[in-house]
Amino acid sequence: MEQVIEQFKERILAAAANKQPLRIRGGGTKDWYGQTPVGELLDTRAYSGVVAYDPTELVITVRAGTPLAEVEAILAEQNQMLAFEPPHFGPGATVGGMVASGLSGPGRAAVGATRDFVLGVVLMDGKGESLHFGGQVMKNVAGYDVSRMLAGSLGTLGLLLEVSLKVLPKPYAQTSLRLEMDEKDAIRRLNEWGGQPLPISASAWCDGALMLRLSGAKAALAAAQQTIGGEEINADDFWIAMREQSNEFFTQSDVLWRLSVPSTTAPIALQGQQLIEWGGAQRWLRTNESADTIRTAAAAAGGHATLFRGGDKEVGVFHPLAPALGRIHQNMKNNFDPDGIFNPGRMYAQY
Repeated sequence: MEQVIEQFKERILAAAANKQPLRIRGGGTKDWYGQTPVGELLDTRAYSGVVAYDPTELVITVRAGTPLAEVEAILAEQNQMLAFEPPHFGPGATVGGMVASGLSGPGRAAVGATRDFVLGVVLMDGKGESLHFGGQVMKNVAGYDVSRMLAGSLGTLGLLLEVSLKVLPKPYAQTSLRLEMDEKDAIRRLNEWGGQPLPISASAWCDGALMLRLSGAKAALAAAQQTIGGEEINADDFWIAMREQSNEFFTQSDVLWRLSVPSTTAPIALQGQQLIEWGGAQRWLRTNESADTIRTAAAAAGGHATLFRGGDKEVGVFHPLAPALGRIHQNMKNNFDPDGIFNPGRMYAQY
């Protein structure tokens, strides 16, 4: 793998010298996310494989080009998992793309986001230097903020080479409940249940029905069902479809927005169809409303809005940064990528 590293370094140094943008990509399953990618392709998949895995330590270290499905299969052999349930959005998804996109699935509200499971990384910066942040054990905190900062950075700060991830055991048992209720009641009940010791590991409301997933010991699941009520169903395929956004709500042709708001936020009065996840904190919206209208409504609720899929990206995919945050963002970009070659404009047009 040293030869691959050297090839990466040569490509980066040449790009920096010629001010040639590089489009860092693994399997390309999330090319549509963020602003439109530009630059010469730098494919990470040649740098693949597991570096270290100790099931007893609940940590796995892998190269960024490793297929995500391969990592999940290795963990499954030890009855372990990536608890934040990262979406693949296609068979070619890689670990590097998982971290760079920072996307999490249905379990995020219960266990944390992608960034919470990143323990350490190796990153090649715009000078071709390999930088180490964090570590390979859960107790290591050196450089931890930099490691987590890379989650969701869409490859704009450097070429991710390796990542160490915290993993968790799979739950002993799992079941799902379905309850008929309107949006307002669903938000209220989700927040009530969120303040109780109930083993709710995922939730989704749409079209008058609330789906809950319970995970844990069988006795805990039985007790929770008595408290919550509802119809017990087998919904494994439903939660996979939620993770991969392959169910009917997400496959419609409308423009799709993601609103991140406080979980207690009342129903947001915007035209279109909504789906609620993460205990009320994530609102998916299919609509043709203007970006200004949507972002004003999200900001009024204390949150922000992302143009997740479709629509006119000229309005900006991500919620505009406040001036102070913009300066921090620019400073980080200048430090890691002084020549601006890594995925320029992928998050914000000016960076």
